[in-house]
Amino acid sequence: MKRKSIFLFGPRGSGKTTLIRHTLPDAVVIDLLESQTFRYYLKNPSLLAEQTKAPLVVIDEVQKLPELLDEVHRLIELEGLTFLLTGSSARKLKRGGANLLAGRAWWASLFPLTSTEIPQFDLLNYLNRGGLPAVYPSKDYGEELRAYVGLYLREEIQNEALTRNVVAFNDFLELMALSNGEEINFQSIAGDCGVSPNTIKNYIEILEDTLIAFQLKGFTRTKRRKAIARSKLYYFDIGVTNTLARRGDILEGSELFGKAFEHFIVLETRACISYARKDVSMRYWRSTSKFEVDLILNDQWAIEIKSARQISDKHLKGLRALKEEGVIRNFAVVSCDPQERKTRDGIFIFPWKVYLEKLWQGVFI
Repeated sequence: MKRKSIFLFGPRGSGKTTLIRHTLPDAVVIDLLESQTFRYYLKNPSLLAEQTKAPLVVIDEVQKLPELLDEVHRLIELEGLTFLLTGSSARKLKRGGANLLAGRAWWASLFPLTSTEIPQFDLLNYLNRGGLPAVYPSKDYGEELRAYVGLYLREEIQNEALTRNVVAFNDFLELMALSNGEEINFQSIAGDCGVSPNTIKNYIEILEDTLIAFQLKGFTRTKRRKAIARSKLYYFDIGVTNTLARRGDILEGSELFGKAFEHFIVLETRACISYARKDVSMRYWRSTSKFEVDLILNDQWAIEIKSARQISDKHLKGLRALKEEGVIRNFAVVSCDPQERKTRDGIFIFPWKVYLEKLWQGVFI
């Protein structure tokens, strides 16, 4: 069977180039971040046909030159070439009318390092540093993160002219980091940033298109309790979130630890679903009467995330309220409680390590 071409998108610094070098040593790599290479193909995209004898052609940062995709399309059709097309932003491709190959290439994502990719994984280290490959092992992870945030603002926003008002966008980035994992209220955010609600919608689109953040939509299929439909916004990496929010050190047992712990479980679940290539939707549920559940996976699992060391009835109110609706099959809490167990009414209590083991084994997806 012929190998399928692939679009591989991941945020800047997530390790796409390193992964290619280590796993595809025989591939021809065309790096469009190199100015000479960029100019070479800018003048004449048809020069790509010179690679017809290559078993695999990698075009790194393909969004820099969307015009190449017409030639990629032609070479897939006529020459049977296989391409790996990587990028750190889908904005120019999605909104610029680029040739997306009409199903001739699969789409895949690369995320920061997950717990399964880090030997001797340390939760507190991860909640402070995040999972960017250059950041997590660094002794100067704070400096690395500040440099990353500056690089993103300079290259992705200023150089690509995604917005003219960089100052307002920077304020927006910091505000969204402070409210990471909270419901998006366009009117309130617009007032705080001094711009219009439509501008905030555009800013959020920029974050999603450049893979810096994603929305978690509300689960609204409950009938007894009216659900809120607003989305939540999560950044793609905990360390980047910490830096933008100027959090300082996250200490075990603190309020910030709880927020970062929830963020970690959401990110880990998202990465697992994507890497397993499963069609599983992630949502959250909140009723107008203030009951809430952090994660809904299809209609199979409702998962509450608590950093508490001992789970008690007060932590189960949201799950029990949702359980009464009869629309979800299984219910669980993921926490720092060391004891795995099941309540009398069928709610699973999973220590976070157990949850991650089961998650990557496919139990929840």
